[in-house]
Amino acid sequence: MHFAFVSGNPALDLAGTVVSRRDEPIDLLAAPADLERWVAECDELPERATADFATFESALSLREAIYRLALDRVLDRPFDPGSLEIVNDTAARPVPTIELSDAGLHVSGDLRAVLSQIARSGIAVLADPHACLKECGRRGCTRIYLDRSRGARRAWCGMDECGNRVKAAAYRARRRASTTAGRRGPGCAQG
Repeated sequence: MHFAFVSGNPALDLAGTVVSRRDEPIDLLAAPADLERWVAECDELPERATADFATFESALSLREAIYRLALDRVLDRPFDPGSLEIVNDTAARPVPTIELSDAGLHVSGDLRAVLSQIARSGIAVLADPHACLKECGRRGCTRIYLDRSRGARRAWCGMDECGNRVKAAAYRARRRASTTAGRRGPGCAQG
């Protein structure tokens, strides 16, 4: 299982752990061990956090609340009150501890602290009036990302995840069209 961290924000990356929400959703966090791996792979979070079932369920609830709020922002509609409550309550908990040393930054904390940090990260991006949130332009992808590109022209959540797929599909379509046109030959009536 591959996690993508292309949304520009840990909260949006957590929301992106459900792929193709409108078509055939695929949940990348099927068990507490998946969440532990996701946390370990996310640069801004502790390297290790243990997930019991109750905290795992809280993480899934937070993920869905963040997704609903981000989609509300993208669609320019009022925030869902239930989702606001989940995110705000989670953000009110203690956050991970950070320590600076010659080796760099060390982040530590339990999963509840991790979820608080993720909720705060989500609040920061959702409250920023200058943050440009978009939904991926690839059909079927429902990932919401923070567009920091020059002129806010980014169209996909990430090149590896979706951009290359869209470009490859367009290339194949052009090749098929040119092959079809070539078979007709010059001067053939098109009917």
